[in-house]
Amino acid sequence: MVVNTSVKSICRSDLEAVLTAVLRNISSHENHQSEPSSDREVLDIFLNAANLTTDDTKCAESCMSLEEFRSWCARLPSVRKFLGTLLSPRDSGSEVPMLVYPENIDPAVILLRKEYAWHIGGALPQDELHEWRLLYHSTVHGLSFSTFLGNISNDKGPTLLVIKDKEGYIYGGYASQPWEKHADFYGDMKSFLFQLYPKASVYRPTGANSNLQWCAIHFSSESIPNGIGFGGRAHHFGLFISANFDQGHTFTCTTFGSPSLSKTHQIYPEVIECWGVAIKRAQDNQDRLQGTVLERFKEDRHMLNMVGLANSSE
Repeated sequence: MVVNTSVKSICRSDLEAVLTAVLRNISSHENHQSEPSSDREVLDIFLNAANLTTDDTKCAESCMSLEEFRSWCARLPSVRKFLGTLLSPRDSGSEVPMLVYPENIDPAVILLRKEYAWHIGGALPQDELHEWRLLYHSTVHGLSFSTFLGNISNDKGPTLLVIKDKEGYIYGGYASQPWEKHADFYGDMKSFLFQLYPKASVYRPTGANSNLQWCAIHFSSESIPNGIGFGGRAHHFGLFISANFDQGHTFTCTTFGSPSLSKTHQIYPEVIECWGVAIKRAQDNQDRLQGTVLERFKEDRHMLNMVGLANSSE
């Protein structure tokens, strides 16, 4: 698919063609044990993030404007990365980390499919796409906050929190720093929220505030809710799971520019997973942790240039 300023809209079939090509490439990877996914279901997850309409009289099928296409790419950095490789084919644009978990866990209970991993990985640097190791799974370890913290205590790198609630929605957050007790927000601009089902989107920090990561344990003050979360403010998070691991909430959040991630604001977890993200090669920790919004925008700008979108956005 070629995007240029002479094209006023992009049709659903164009998006399907691109997604089919990259998902076929992902399926060719042999280092995954997870259950196979329905191609139609996976396509719909990504297409559901697009604002397609049938208002364009020149197109018989549903389409989107270039402006909405840019927004769609912003919500799906994995797609933007893949499109960039069409012009700069140094990487395939379909790197999927190796998902490692104990042999005694049935692959059918794992939430993080390889397609979901590819989607989330689009927002991460290359050195974090090597191996993701399952540290906690509520089906095996129980819905327990203390067990969760105990299982991840030896992993000091980034983690992925993945939640499936009783409405069937799947979503979560990437935590760039370890889950450790704090009385206030902490973290850096590398953290983000994501949706996986029924639609796929990534929501990265907007710079509106620094309320990125939350981990409160054994506080007695009502102003400090015990549990883990991302964004927003106390009692009104972008995503929050209480210390009992039996309920939580998700609200529209200026920290990440994200909507409520589920069908309702109040959420009741059915399954919770946490994956440790292995760093493939050594880096200066300070460089890795001190991500800034400006640096991220520079990276995004480069990618927009690669796919021919930057000029049309000026």
